[in-house]
Amino acid sequence: MRVEIWSDLTCPWCYVGHARFEQALAAFPHREHVEVVHRSYELEPDRAKDDVEPLVPMLVETQGMSEAQAQEHEDTLLRLSTAEGLPYVMGRDHGATFDLHRLLHFGKEQGRQGELMRRLMRANFGEERSVFDDDERLVALAVEAGLDGDAARAMLADPQAYADDVRADEREAARLGATGVPFFVLDRRLGVAGAQPTEAFTEVLEKAWADAAGGAAGQA
Repeated sequence: MRVEIWSDLTCPWCYVGHARFEQALAAFPHREHVEVVHRSYELEPDRAKDDVEPLVPMLVETQGMSEAQAQEHEDTLLRLSTAEGLPYVMGRDHGATFDLHRLLHFGKEQGRQGELMRRLMRANFGEERSVFDDDERLVALAVEAGLDGDAARAMLADPQAYADDVRADEREAARLGATGVPFFVLDRRLGVAGAQPTEAFTEVLEKAWADAAGGAAGQA
């Protein structure tokens, strides 16, 4: 069974949703038969790489929130993240994610995509240092995820490397009707939008497995 997850590295709901999905998957009896593929989705595809700004003022400026609402938004995500055992830094930076998505495609080719996704998410949401405008920071995170540093550095230096893969993922998300993230697709049969409770992910995993088993039986 294949689970495809469209997400963006600046989306805190993706951070929480990934953790809840992984909890459900860890307890799923058929875990060894589930392939997880992370797909690219940029919430701000036109943001320049050097356009990095503090998160709360960005929410006020682009989302129409008051400063109090933006702070309440962060308080909510801090509470939800803490409940899932995740670190969460208030007032972190916000920036473009195109290079992070390219790096994730590189990680997929090397068989380390899941580890890299977890490391990038934790670095962005749970650590003080920005991941957006420092390629050496991304190289260090790639190494921590088990990738070769020189190869990651060379990939990031080539702006065309995996760019087509990122855009292809985004076109596919649009074709499937995704209007936000996180967006989970199981065997191209079932879709789940948002950071659902762990129990909801458990239910959809069980349903997708049962549907696949029923389909296989029908073809026998």
